[in-house]
Amino acid sequence: MPVYHFIRRKGYSREESEDLSQAFFARVLEHGTIAEARQERGRFRSFLLVSVMHFLANERDRSQARKRGGGAATLSFDFECGEEKYTREPCHHVTPEVLFTRRWAEALLDRVLVCQREEYARRGQAAQFDLLRVFVSGDPDRGAYQQLAANLEMSDGAVRTAVHRLRRRYAELLREEIAATVADPQEVDDEIRFLLAALESV
Repeated sequence: MPVYHFIRRKGYSREESEDLSQAFFARVLEHGTIAEARQERGRFRSFLLVSVMHFLANERDRSQARKRGGGAATLSFDFECGEEKYTREPCHHVTPEVLFTRRWAEALLDRVLVCQREEYARRGQAAQFDLLRVFVSGDPDRGAYQQLAANLEMSDGAVRTAVHRLRRRYAELLREEIAATVADPQEVDDEIRFLLAALESV
């Protein structure tokens, strides 16, 4: 929930952040704001961040506080999960903008894993994916491959091939997801580096 975390880090309480997140997305849907996010204008991540900043500025300017719930349509968000992640975030020198970018990157990577699992599930291999997914990043030791081979009743070499294919397809899906959020295909590599750096920042 990048938007929720951004609002929380701006100093709003948990309840205020939930209300403001709901109100922001309700307004986005009501006014068709997403349609304004033309690809040629730049990264969707940046567009969304600027949109929520403007929304908060407008909310501060309102003279009357909105009553919780306010009769507006309620959207379904997992605020409990969002709050849990927020409370685990180190508080030292993490700006709302940095936190937004980090959560955006995490959400995007999670989305890629969901898409990839769906592909495996369509082939009847969801259980295999659930065991392989831990190898998407990093280089496990030989023992890890051997254990996985035993669990999947595959040879060590077959597992290495499966992991290689998993990583290659993950990279393809990641590029596709990011390409949909930037103005120019040439920006994909820069965006990947930017988001990975955001994840590694403390």
